Amino acid sequence: MKELPRLYAITDRRKYGKDFLSTLRRILEKGVKMVQLREKDLNGRELYDLALKARELTEEFGALLLINERFDIAKAVGADGVHLPERSFPPGVVKRLFPDMIVGFSAHSLESAKYAEEEGADFITFGPVFKTRSHPEAKPVGTMKLKEVTSRVSIPVYALGGVTWERIKLCYKNGAYGVAGITIFIDENKGPDT
Repeated sequence: MKELPRLYAITDRRKYGKDFLSTLRRILEKGVKMVQLREKDLNGRELYDLALKARELTEEFGALLLINERFDIAKAVGADGVHLPERSFPPGVVKRLFPDMIVGFSAHSLESAKYAEEEGADFITFGPVFKTRSHPEAKPVGTMKLKEVTSRVSIPVYALGGVTWERIKLCYKNGAYGVAGITIFIDENKGPDT
């Protein structure tokens, strides 16, 4: 598998506004090279239709596309992989079925991160590192926990949750391979090219 990009955008139609694809295009124009289509409220047909459009757009920009949990849809649209929630299929099952797929995993503890690694996940997202508007009820794990996890697993760890452009260096300093998020990539005035 080729080296994973450092920036990982996660979609959310409620935050992307009326024109989802225009927002996604702007994010890709900023240089983001990996996107997770995470639209859990859509039924299979709707998600498939949106995934086809997202695949077309990510291919145009040479970016990786992962589908949240639905490896059937990922396979059907030619996506690069899937991202599995913590209580989803074991990563090893997906890897056996689709050995060429990139498999990401959402971890919220050291135990969960180690499980993902043992199961053959290619990377994990870990968090929420900071307080986040997306999940205000979630208690932040903090940078010390991020550092502990990154030092105990050998697969890439993406810091997730409340990450801003100002906090990215702090995440890297504490071992993060990259950063993942929703709102960080939507901000019109900030991004990797600023």
